Amino acid sequence: MPNTEASGPPAVSLVLASKSAIRADMLRAAGLAIATHPASIDERGFERQWESQGLAPDAVAEALAREKALAVSRAFPEAVVIGADQTMALGPLRFSKVATMADARSKLLALRGRQHALHSGFALARDGVVVASGVASARLLMREFSDAFLDDYLARAGEAILASVGCYQLEDLGVTLFEAIEGDYFTILGLPLLAVLEALRGQGLVAA
Repeated sequence: MPNTEASGPPAVSLVLASKSAIRADMLRAAGLAIATHPASIDERGFERQWESQGLAPDAVAEALAREKALAVSRAFPEAVVIGADQTMALGPLRFSKVATMADARSKLLALRGRQHALHSGFALARDGVVVASGVASARLLMREFSDAFLDDYLARAGEAILASVGCYQLEDLGVTLFEAIEGDYFTILGLPLLAVLEALRGQGLVAA
């Protein structure tokens, strides 16, 4: 059963196919009553398949969101399911999460002084069919920080940054890494909220 904060077992009409507390908080702050049920799919397998076909990083984000929405929609056919995913890219090169602080340091050195992109995809599925999907992108220019600054950042931020593909949380110390940002805050956090709300209006779930 999906996880919901509401008391009692209300009829589920909107389900977020993600375990991301940030995405759930964004939707609830927008006034939506949602339940959550993380999708169980082979993300890495899909990524390898699509990359072998030459799919660009932004298209991978949207495709993963579609697969997640579909997987959960099959379990909850009466609900509208929101799938979401985010990819990070430096030009055509897509990044994955790293496992160690040493790897995090290497990644941030590679990004230093360069602009990278965050692509946030979404999809709505109903009765096992995707009824809407899209992707939005943000571009972030990391500044030319010193090695000493980087070492201090890693020590202060700690292993929590390993949960982020970019090894930073922009809402926390990560903001100190940047010189300029192009794109909306919701996209950077992993859900293009304005596009999602417009798609939900099209499904009659948000007042037009």
